[in-house]
Amino acid sequence: MTIYTVTSGDTPSTIAAAFGVPLTRLLSDNGLTPEQILVPGQQLVILPTAQTYTVQQGDSLYSVSQQTGISINELLRNNPALRGVPQIYPGQTLAITLEGEAGGPIAVNGYLYPFIDESVLRATLPYLTYITVFTYGFREDGSLIPEQDETVLDIAKSYGVGALLLISTLTDEGVFNNQLSGRLFADPAAQETLINNLMTTVREKGYRGVEVDFEYLSREEAAGYVQFLTRLKQALAAEGYLLFVALAPKTSGDQPGLLYEGHDYGGIGAVADYVILMTYEWGYKFGPPGAVAPLPSVERVVQYAVTEIPSDKILLGVPNYGYDWPLPFVQGQTEAQGIGNVAAVEQAAEERVDIQFDRTAKAPFYNYTREGTPHVVWFENAESVEEKLRLVERYDLAGISIWNIMRYFPQLYRVLNGTFELQQNA
Repeated sequence: MTIYTVTSGDTPSTIAAAFGVPLTRLLSDNGLTPEQILVPGQQLVILPTAQTYTVQQGDSLYSVSQQTGISINELLRNNPALRGVPQIYPGQTLAITLEGEAGGPIAVNGYLYPFIDESVLRATLPYLTYITVFTYGFREDGSLIPEQDETVLDIAKSYGVGALLLISTLTDEGVFNNQLSGRLFADPAAQETLINNLMTTVREKGYRGVEVDFEYLSREEAAGYVQFLTRLKQALAAEGYLLFVALAPKTSGDQPGLLYEGHDYGGIGAVADYVILMTYEWGYKFGPPGAVAPLPSVERVVQYAVTEIPSDKILLGVPNYGYDWPLPFVQGQTEAQGIGNVAAVEQAAEERVDIQFDRTAKAPFYNYTREGTPHVVWFENAESVEEKLRLVERYDLAGISIWNIMRYFPQLYRVLNGTFELQQNA
């Protein structure tokens, strides 16, 4: 795998010729169109094929899988032009294997909302081990607030991807109430009701397990949280289900702040099957401009986490978005707008500005001016993703968790596919 940085005058055709790859392959790997104008600083992923197959009359992706010994999901990953749909035609050239050896295997989780565009979901599922459906809530008595998740669960199942039921402090009004969790920890009867309701839903809907995301807990609630998780884990494990827990990005055990104090890494790590480090939002909607997940900050979280939690239980959070800040930034007044990684590059092309890469944060950014107002955009690209995946390899982590998969970002999945063997059929 090669990550190429576009320079002035480059076109998809000249880059494809320089690397000896078919133009159609370069375009599909990077989600480009033939006439697309490239931006200096934009990055493209080059993934040459090692073995190809020409589709014959009567072939199906299933029959090609049987002939080659390559799973259908791997064929879908190696042929992103299919967008996760196993429809092929005679004369089509399929990539069977890619050049180079992938590391791994790793687990890949992706968060989604139930209203995700089906074409985006299908294009993404071949790369995933799990999906986490955002989100179930609960009431003070332990009753569940359900989600309309049947469609996404059925589609995920057809790809062999395990689904996780996310439980958070969402209320009937559709807002988060962080007092709910504290009340739950103090009420054993409500805990039993909630756990029983979770177990019933997991069984009936075919979930692979439960993910718990209780945030903004006080230091005094930390022990109660671990006790609740222990009860839930016992119920899940008795029937072969998994427990995931989302963790705030701490760098020390005594880190102050309501976001961090209630998350006991050691206690939670001992109970959970997997934890997800929410290593993003350093650059955020109401904060000063900067990378969403600057690599030094992310690595400090990982360095602390592996001292408290077995590395093979840890999934590293990876953001799939950026922010566009108007300038100058004024605390309490400036509000950034979220932007997808593909849209960020398209906007740079529209504004005729070059993309730069911050060598400390390991993240791309650019500046532009619209209607007299300066802006700065920070987002993710192939290299920033690769840098995060290197942390997974360096610290021997279990894998990654993507927040979120609602926007399709082709290069994220190309880099994943070129770096690791991906676990399937959870």
